[in-house]
Amino acid sequence: MASFPAILQSEWTKIRSVRSTIWTLALTFVVTLGVGALLSLLTNNNFEEFAGDRRTPFDATGTAFSGILLGELAIIVFGVLAIGNEYSSGMIRASLAAVPQRGTLLTGKALVLGGLALAVSLVTAFATFYLGQAMLGDHSTTLGAPHVLRAVFGAALYLTMLCLFAAGVTAMLHNQTLALGILVPFFFLLSPILSAVPKVRTVAHYFPDYAGSRMLLVYEQTDQPYGPWSGFLICLAWTAAALLGGALVLKKRDA
Repeated sequence: MASFPAILQSEWTKIRSVRSTIWTLALTFVVTLGVGALLSLLTNNNFEEFAGDRRTPFDATGTAFSGILLGELAIIVFGVLAIGNEYSSGMIRASLAAVPQRGTLLTGKALVLGGLALAVSLVTAFATFYLGQAMLGDHSTTLGAPHVLRAVFGAALYLTMLCLFAAGVTAMLHNQTLALGILVPFFFLLSPILSAVPKVRTVAHYFPDYAGSRMLLVYEQTDQPYGPWSGFLICLAWTAAALLGGALVLKKRDA
């Protein structure tokens, strides 16, 4: 069996050698930054129209992160491809032959994947925040304002957990096409629709995307079921459950 550092090195080599995974990470940065900057500029130029109800404070941080929805899509695809490429190419058999301890193998994958996603997400979050505030001009805020730094870190952690959640689901399904076919409609169709239906809205409030979006809040709202820290714990629980499910399936099923 290979040593754990060798496993980490191998997983890092696999990720960086596949062009599609690198492009999806780059896309996470570009779309989150670009859309956030554009909407921040539009908000600054049309502040009276975009600021909304003045009874609630204007959230300059949330405005800068307006593009995170597209960033979510890109980093979900990255998580799926990083795990699913091995199954589609058949390389998973060679990986399991080199590392028969399947839990150890998945742990190595998760650490490398999560570390890379976190690094890119931190750069994305801070760059998006600073550029967004520059575009907002006189309506901007600073990292030193109450809860702003927590919200910026929350954006980075949210993207990282989404990536690992997608990786765990892919490990359970052993198929990247099927994983994308489930995750994309779930996050971008089912969850928003259920959130708008009064009778099932409470259930949708505990989905990972809604919980993760609470982590970006600077101003806690009285009409919301919970705040940023509860959102973090709920999103973390979904991520842990997906990775645990992936580990159990990997141990019990053939490659």
